Amino acid sequence: MRLKAPWYLPTALLADVAATALPVALAFRAQGQPYALRSAAVTAGAWLGVQAFRHRYTKRALGESRGALPVLHDWLILLGVLAVVRSAAELHHPPLLCLLVLVPSLLSTLVCRRATYRHLAAARRKAQVVTRVLVVGEPAAADDVAGHLAGRTDHPYVVVGIVAVGPGAVDSGSRLAGRLAPHAPAATADDTVPLLGAARELAADVVLVAPGAGMSGERLRRLSWALHDAGVELALAPGLVEISVKRMEPASAAGMALLRIVPPVRRGAQPVLKSVMDRTGAGLGLLLLSPLFLVIALVVGLSSAGPVFYRQQRIGQGGTPFVMWKFRTMRLDADARRAELASANETDGPMFKIRRDPRVTPAGRLLRRTSLDELPQLINVLIGVMSLVGPRPPLAEEVALYNETEARRLAVRPGMTGLWQVSGRSDLSWDEAIQLDLQYVDNWSFTSDVDVMARTLRAVVDGRGAY
Repeated sequence: MRLKAPWYLPTALLADVAATALPVALAFRAQGQPYALRSAAVTAGAWLGVQAFRHRYTKRALGESRGALPVLHDWLILLGVLAVVRSAAELHHPPLLCLLVLVPSLLSTLVCRRATYRHLAAARRKAQVVTRVLVVGEPAAADDVAGHLAGRTDHPYVVVGIVAVGPGAVDSGSRLAGRLAPHAPAATADDTVPLLGAARELAADVVLVAPGAGMSGERLRRLSWALHDAGVELALAPGLVEISVKRMEPASAAGMALLRIVPPVRRGAQPVLKSVMDRTGAGLGLLLLSPLFLVIALVVGLSSAGPVFYRQQRIGQGGTPFVMWKFRTMRLDADARRAELASANETDGPMFKIRRDPRVTPAGRLLRRTSLDELPQLINVLIGVMSLVGPRPPLAEEVALYNETEARRLAVRPGMTGLWQVSGRSDLSWDEAIQLDLQYVDNWSFTSDVDVMARTLRAVVDGRGAY
């Protein structure tokens, strides 16, 4: 495994110290506050301490996260720590000033994390800074694990070989590095010698065991001893996909290691907070954006004949139909012309999308590029048939073609934005869009909604996949 760039750690430390200490020292001196330099040193030390305690500076963590929520969590902890220090030391610095001088530390850490994440992601796209993985398991299960890892690039794992357990062909294209007996009461030299030999030959960093009856119990235990004694890491793939780590809880019973999967959030405080955020955000949005609504309405009305708003029936939570509002971006005969344009559809699955749709008006292209055409959906959010964040609201004809798995995306309210929008929108394939929607349905949380809304702004500015 090639190591991460050596500048990650010193850059993170320097950015955190400078963006914390300098604003405190300069602002306190300018305001004539006492202990300016000491306060700057204590604040910088506290920020470093909080992040070190949260393991943000470890080799495993550096460059791996681009999300804003972990940084925000750390920053809120910093505020709490400094509030305790301020009270214990009986200091009287103005609370508002203290809060304002800490904002640069939050912003600097966010920028630094984003920069290292992008650098690391670019390196991994070139097959650098990767973790070399040797997969062990029955051929079908090992192929499935290897194929799943090869199908995504948002992780560091690269399969360098497979050690098959039992007979059968390996079809994933990965190198067959060895073969173990299909069943054994416990690991013997017949297991450990070929496995360790394959790990050494392929310079594997991790041996990943695929789920299967052939690798369990005492055999797996003894293999772990041999691998760990040789300095090779062992990982187990439980066979679950698209399950957030937040829903996984390790447990133990009768000496067995268990992995408890927490049910998706459907009741309790988080759905209430989501509903409050939806209604409050929609109400404030409609109020504050009313001048923009007026400008867009004038542009739509003057640019082409027809109504300002376009209303279309969509399918909501539980399969219930509702009328979705948008600013009109197409000519009046758009729905009638869909059949004649069917052969030009550029997406797979039930969706219908054309990059240069001839039905879209010039003003409509601008509205779609900036996503301003979707602002009237705030009305749908306000009345409770949509959410600010959720799966894309589907058409009835799309839902009619759903299989049992795809229909699960109707378990929650559809959203104005979601993982589909911040991940490429119309550039996504049908399978990719469904995968993101199901990932949201199973793993959503209030904090993840906040993160998606923050990422939506960048997606809208970028405009990728919006047509």
